[in-house]
Amino acid sequence: MPTVAVFDMTGKKTGEMELSDAVFGIEPNMTVVHAAVKNHLANRRHGTQSTLTRAEVRGGGIKPWRQKGTGRARQGSIRAPQWTHGGIAFGPKPRSYNYTLNRKTRRLALLSALSAKAAAGEIIVIDGLDMSEIKTKKFVSFLGSVEATGKSLVVTPEVRVNVVKSAANIPGVRTTIASTLNVYDILNADKFIIDKAAVEKLQEVYA
Repeated sequence: MPTVAVFDMTGKKTGEMELSDAVFGIEPNMTVVHAAVKNHLANRRHGTQSTLTRAEVRGGGIKPWRQKGTGRARQGSIRAPQWTHGGIAFGPKPRSYNYTLNRKTRRLALLSALSAKAAAGEIIVIDGLDMSEIKTKKFVSFLGSVEATGKSLVVTPEVRVNVVKSAANIPGVRTTIASTLNVYDILNADKFIIDKAAVEKLQEVYA
């Protein structure tokens, strides 16, 4: 079983914790991890880009010149796609890019991401990850004490408002709860900071 050190909010080591092999010790499957990241990024797309077809561009109701006898190519409208200021033939329209992965694939991708973090030694377990007040300066001090100065993902077992608001304005720091973890956020963070209770919750659900 992988073993990690457990710290308190001052950065002092208070003990060690054994992590479940079923959650933090599997062989990462990078194929499904890649699929999960692609799915996450696709689902984040708004799909609001839009262009005008020839029917939607203002004007062009009259035939520019007669059909025959001018020596020029026949034209029906100055808003046809080949004209400057004409419509767009096959341009984008608002659409959804969402698609779903099956449950087993999502589960394997999440466990692979967690196991990769554990293998890289990038998991920091905190006993009692909470703030008595909303104070960004204190939260920055906490991150410094556990040597998490880069991009960090902070995970708590449930929503802790003081933690969320204290970390909100710190560049590169994201907060989430154990039940809404996603593969992209895990891999995008340099340090995975998680409350001890959240670790137990993950192991209870996925082990």
